[in-house]
Amino acid sequence: MAKSNADISIVIPVYNSEETLEPLCEQIKAVMERDNRPFELILVNDGSSDSSWEKIQALVQAHEFVRGINLMRNYGQHNALLCGLREAKSEITLTMDDDLQHPPEEIHLLLEKLDQGYDVVYGTPKVEQHGLFRDVASIVTKIALRSVMNVESARHVSAFRAFRTDLRDAFANFQGSTVSIDVLLSWGTTRFAHIKVEHHERAAGTSHYTFRKLLQHTMNMLTGYSTLPLRISSAVGFILTVFGILILLYAVIRFLIQGGVVPGFTFLASVIAIFSGAQLFALGIMGEYLARMHFRLMDKPSYAIKSKTAHDER
Repeated sequence: MAKSNADISIVIPVYNSEETLEPLCEQIKAVMERDNRPFELILVNDGSSDSSWEKIQALVQAHEFVRGINLMRNYGQHNALLCGLREAKSEITLTMDDDLQHPPEEIHLLLEKLDQGYDVVYGTPKVEQHGLFRDVASIVTKIALRSVMNVESARHVSAFRAFRTDLRDAFANFQGSTVSIDVLLSWGTTRFAHIKVEHHERAAGTSHYTFRKLLQHTMNMLTGYSTLPLRISSAVGFILTVFGILILLYAVIRFLIQGGVVPGFTFLASVIAIFSGAQLFALGIMGEYLARMHFRLMDKPSYAIKSKTAHDER
């Protein structure tokens, strides 16, 4: 397929990144001008507590290609990305982090892969830059994504991604506080791909994605976009039911043959504990889904915009 020169909307969620925004903006500008590719840079301030929004406003005044969006509070990375994606005006949207871990020089690799007929391309790091617990949590998250998205490339998801902007039509009416951009993209296509890219260390600060937050994100995906937990609880219930029937048959047969009761209070107490635990497990899963329904009925938005700024608004 011939190489395209489509316009690009680069969407970056910003959270407490006042130190990295200016160098990131300059690096992106240099790469895009080198490739002679039209682009816009959308910076979404996700409730930063530092002076990130002031830095964004200064960048907007200095560069025509920069647009700024200020959210009312911190909603989360994927919620901020959804906001930026809906504001994108170009044929292709590219997302990346605000900490200089995703090198702009590698953008062309994602776009070249996209030109091969794919709709979504992930820039998977050649070497992970996280600690042991963060890596384990990341693996668990990707396994969950694969079960929800039902595509092989879900194992290679990354915040460094390029996709065709018209995919947002598949989730144009989506509203909800639990957002997963990767799952939403899978509603519009199955043509996913990935490519290995360099992945730098953070230029400043520490990662806001902790082990706990990643596991919470995994649970949100499973209960927000999939019925897998319900199926697991059903399978556990079925297995324990069969187990209970086998115990009953054993007790009846022994009574008929030996004419006595089955001894062993400890064994009986253990069986009761197992069945009680399975029931509570199933109730907990159903409770998670009821909570999701409750929050959906509250009509809680994915995000709320406080203000916008662009160069032509001066």
